[in-house]
Amino acid sequence: MAIELLNREVTPETNQAPAPTPDNGDVFGRIGTLETRLARSEREIDAAQAVRYRVFVEEMNATLNPDAMRLHRDVDAYDAICDHLLVIDNAIEGDIEDQIVGTYRLLRQEVALANGGFYSASEFDIEPLLARHPDKQFMELGRSCVLPDYRTKRTVELLWQGNWAYSLKHGMNAMFGCASFPGVVPEEHALALSFLYHTVLAKGEWAVSARPELHQEMNLMPLEGINTRKALSALPPLIKGYLRLGAMIGDGAVVDRAFNTTDVLVVLPIAAISDRYINYYGADAGRFAS
Repeated sequence: MAIELLNREVTPETNQAPAPTPDNGDVFGRIGTLETRLARSEREIDAAQAVRYRVFVEEMNATLNPDAMRLHRDVDAYDAICDHLLVIDNAIEGDIEDQIVGTYRLLRQEVALANGGFYSASEFDIEPLLARHPDKQFMELGRSCVLPDYRTKRTVELLWQGNWAYSLKHGMNAMFGCASFPGVVPEEHALALSFLYHTVLAKGEWAVSARPELHQEMNLMPLEGINTRKALSALPPLIKGYLRLGAMIGDGAVVDRAFNTTDVLVVLPIAAISDRYINYYGADAGRFAS
């Protein structure tokens, strides 16, 4: 499933593909020469797919379908219904294909349900979660990646700025999505997975589980055997970032052999986001707005 790759920890200091947009009204934020906004054209989506290919296939050794491998693009049917959040470096000379340095794929519930469902549903049983919250709107985050030279604090801050601004714009109440550990042997991540299971497992109205036929046990170590400091160090940076925001983790991991990952499901109610982060990015997402 999706590889979630943002390899730099960040702590704050205190229905269809998007149509072309003629102005800069969709820019969510800027830091220096970097800006974050939604893709405005098929050409920009194609460029984002090329960035994903570079990270997922060339760097992380994912195996895509033959057409995607031939085209050197990470592409699937969901690209046509998702919005594509970009980080662009305007200091890079050349075309837009050369300027996109990071991306996230965003899918709103109303769009997903009108087009066959959420991407994560192939690994996680999310229907009961949605059914328990008929008054809430969910958005799925996926396919996050940043080129190696741009795995810095400001790039990650802009991606979060974009996600936050997008969720406010569309009145979202909760975010969820797959986050990944490298490799396909869950036992190699026993400390981290057990820590997640014992400390931040989604329960009650937010409970969600891996599909039974794919479920891999996360409870691989007893709580008393877990060194918290070592467990936190063993978590991928993006998962730690989600946890700082106030996220929970679903029960059960899923092995994705095509992407060479072990996936968990992150669930983040908007109401649970730490005030520290809301204050940093702005209740109106204005922290880095131009």
